[in-house]
Amino acid sequence: MARKEFNDVEAVSAVIPGEGGYSAAIAVKALSAGVPRFHRVLDGQTFKTAHEADQAATEELARLVDVDADGELVF
Repeated sequence: MARKEFNDVEAVSAVIPGEGGYSAAIAVKALSAGVPRFHRVLDGQTFKTAHEADQAATEELARLVDVDADGELVF
């Protein structure tokens, strides 16, 4: 799991299990508290293992520039 901090939020690489494999995701949560919001990245791609999905999510997290006021990812 990789982590990046922006102003008042943190973004971390994540994995979402599903039928036929795993999806890469980035979870966003306020630094102070709160529930994370998961954003699928690389839509349409499914990975056989959670490790592969997390590696892909980590690469996308590296490209992440910011998280906007609505909690949306900015690349």
